[in-house]
Amino acid sequence: MSTRRFPIDWPLVAVALLLSVYGIAIVYSAGQTDILTSVSRLWRSQLIWFLVSLAAAYGVSRFSVRLLDWLTWPAYGLTIAMLALLLVIGKGFGTGASSKSWLAIGGFRLGQPAELAKITVVLAMAKVLSTFKEPPRSLLELWKPAVVVGIPWVLIMMQPDLGTGIVFVGFAFAMLFWAGVSWPLLVLVASPVVSLILAFNTSLWGAWFLLLLALVLWYKPYMSEGIFLVVTNVIFGVASPRLWEKLAPYQQKRLLVFLNPNIDPRQSGYHVIQSQIAIGSGGWFGKGYTMGTQKRLAFLPAQHTDFIFAVVGEELGFFGVTIAISLFALLFLRVTKIAERANDSYSSLIAFGLLASWFVHVVENMGMTLNLAPITGIPLPFFSYGGSFMLASWIAIGILLRISAEGRGGRSGPFAV
Repeated sequence: MSTRRFPIDWPLVAVALLLSVYGIAIVYSAGQTDILTSVSRLWRSQLIWFLVSLAAAYGVSRFSVRLLDWLTWPAYGLTIAMLALLLVIGKGFGTGASSKSWLAIGGFRLGQPAELAKITVVLAMAKVLSTFKEPPRSLLELWKPAVVVGIPWVLIMMQPDLGTGIVFVGFAFAMLFWAGVSWPLLVLVASPVVSLILAFNTSLWGAWFLLLLALVLWYKPYMSEGIFLVVTNVIFGVASPRLWEKLAPYQQKRLLVFLNPNIDPRQSGYHVIQSQIAIGSGGWFGKGYTMGTQKRLAFLPAQHTDFIFAVVGEELGFFGVTIAISLFALLFLRVTKIAERANDSYSSLIAFGLLASWFVHVVENMGMTLNLAPITGIPLPFFSYGGSFMLASWIAIGILLRISAEGRGGRSGPFAV
């Protein structure tokens, strides 16, 4: 652990603080309803978690990048053990009551190990990808990062936790891109998932399969890899209906509601319909802080967690939404700058992986409140109520502060310092 003083990245700290304070204020507002509920007290817990998270971020920022490198595999191994343990003793909660995402003892929820897993898997991915002297150019070269992200992904999907699974896939592809993997190879890697999604429509899947064949012929992978890709896409296309049947009923409904919320307006479609009403009624400047009617009358579900962004839209309007999005944009730009001026590829990949994790969260959460993305129960960073997520987000800030402090700032580009 380093004891030397190091320069603090104040722009990063300032943006993270503003997001957290903004988020706690919205959590408080989410609890202000016409009928008193336990949600009205949750802002205090969020504030306590925020203070604990600040202390944790400071502690982590004292760890040198070399020490993080040394701790990567032990932390990854502990993560795998905790995720496997959840399949035995895990508990569900809230909108994910049927999952096994929470570690609990005697009914007391200790947290969600998957939140910290997002950090440890980013560290492990960075560790593996930083060993490549040249960017991977074939599927075979990607087997190590695939295993690193694949093991925890499978354990998380077995809970099941579709939202977190999407986050893992998102930052994995982002880190491969940052490591120099070409876009055609990334498309080929993603092709089985695309086949899985498009298989519900024979015409769409057929058009996609023809495009895939054209891409394989153009990119010219090894013959064995090309055959493997084609066969895998066919298998995934055929298996899609059976995998659909394996999804939990609430997950099936969430995906169907994404296509048409009105097919189940009083059950699965209720969430997104009320969210759209709340955001749409906010107008330019909203109905006033704590004064949102959809929220106060308890029409808006999960208003302090999954749909907290709808509270922002209803009460603060387009103006408040713009401020939130602008703060996230500033955070992403700052972390990109940190990744660009990092001392080594390991540090750079960590920074970009953490950025990608937040980015997927923000896009998916805001998208599902507007019915632009399926409802997956994914929280909004620094806003949604939850101690585990707040702690994990600020631990990530602590890691980024250390990488920024040790960065050389000598790389060229639009984000160089």
